[in-house]
Amino acid sequence: MLKKVDTIEQFNEIIKEDSRFYFFKHSLTCPISQAAYKEYEKFTADHQEIPAYYLAVQDSRPLSNEIAERFDIKHESPQAILFSDGKAVWNASHWKITNRSLTMAWQENE
Repeated sequence: MLKKVDTIEQFNEIIKEDSRFYFFKHSLTCPISQAAYKEYEKFTADHQEIPAYYLAVQDSRPLSNEIAERFDIKHESPQAILFSDGKAVWNASHWKITNRSLTMAWQENE
């Protein structure tokens, strides 16, 4: 289940509804981000039971900035963040975003 999120309001609903989920910040113009997004897509296809969301930085700058500020995570793109109980418990960027790293982070933060 991979869903695009565009607004702070949508993100706040996700925080309320999902106790654990992945969020991905994606740049539409960066080839590294494209490669990381493909890894994220593969992960979500293999684990459809895991809630997974993303934003396109160019389309959703206010939300991207809100996540960075609220959770004290330096903004990067691409960037994958694992949220659990309303907190960011893991994040990775660039080439560190792989199907394997996403799987391991999910298992380690159960």
